Amino acid sequence: MSCYISSNANRLYAELESDFGAVPLVGPEDRFAAIKLTARQRSARAERRDKTGSRTFQGAPVGQRRKTNFELQLYLTGWGGGTQLPGYAPLVQGALGGAPLYYVGGTAGQGSTASQLAFSAAHGLVSGQAVTYQGELRFVAAVVDGATVHLNAPFSSAPAAGAPIGPTVTYFPANELPSVSIFDYWTPATTVQRIVSGASVDKMTIKVNGDFHEFEFSGPAQDLIDNSSFTSGLGALTAFPAEPLVEQLYDQAVPGHLGQAWLGYAPDRFLTITSALFALDNNLDLRSNEFGLALPQCITAGKREVSVDFDLYGDDEGATLGLYQAARQESPVPVMFQLGQQEGQLFGVYLKSVVPEVPDFDDRDPRLQWRFRNSRAQGTVDDEIAVAFG
Repeated sequence: MSCYISSNANRLYAELESDFGAVPLVGPEDRFAAIKLTARQRSARAERRDKTGSRTFQGAPVGQRRKTNFELQLYLTGWGGGTQLPGYAPLVQGALGGAPLYYVGGTAGQGSTASQLAFSAAHGLVSGQAVTYQGELRFVAAVVDGATVHLNAPFSSAPAAGAPIGPTVTYFPANELPSVSIFDYWTPATTVQRIVSGASVDKMTIKVNGDFHEFEFSGPAQDLIDNSSFTSGLGALTAFPAEPLVEQLYDQAVPGHLGQAWLGYAPDRFLTITSALFALDNNLDLRSNEFGLALPQCITAGKREVSVDFDLYGDDEGATLGLYQAARQESPVPVMFQLGQQEGQLFGVYLKSVVPEVPDFDDRDPRLQWRFRNSRAQGTVDDEIAVAFG
């Protein structure tokens, strides 16, 4: 006797596609935990305007264009190091475009300070790439030379000679965006299993300082494939793929109250932040309206928009007043948030140049809050944002 399907009996996997809409192979290492996946497919129904002698709708023709969209919400989880990234990492790459840039770690040399790292050997780092030290993550603001870099914000203490500098993986924006396949498997195996093929990340948001830090990914897709109506050729497949061997998932969510915020050119660490939200909008358009096409054929990315909202308690400290003055004078400032405070559970977002909007004053609560909204990041070429796991 059949019964209801538990919404918790769901397993999600993600993998980059080599060609738009071509479903790749997926393994147990590609699995991740999520709060919710919503996938919608609708036919683009055109209204008939011919006179039929009746007011009755007589149906739409079969084979009209279909539009598919997805929304995915999940918690920030840790990275165990090495080349094995979190299962949702393909979606991060799908949002920014750049391939992951690994830093295997190094050793601090003589002469390091809290904000300038001197290495004992060539570091191989580039501007914007991340490093970690004793549970803190920082980004390279400038490469001084082959053995020295200047950081966007100081560590709590200067690394001593011989101290290990931890590994990271950093993502940068790129002009072209890859597509992703999202696999949606359920128990029992006899129920409907789905694949969102050609998933294109139009919007990515990072929510800071709730119960848990959260990611949200959304955008259009090429198709929504399922095992019950599958025919050979869909997603460049000859058969609907079986789920990989199910293994226990040990993704640990990063607590939402842990982290650091650094704002301004000084820079200053702000301990008065109450919440923040980073948003990336790729302004995507799919090639889907041409004659002879039933499904979208490729991704076209428009002007990239990166912005940040953040709330903080207003005070008369110099750093807070300086932030207000920067907003009034339309002066750009760097913004960096570190989420988490333990090696292997660090995530960083770095906007090197943000023009803050003049904040709203919210006096509904006992303490005055300043709400900075839609402060947009800027850059030169594909450098307005960098994100990193550490």
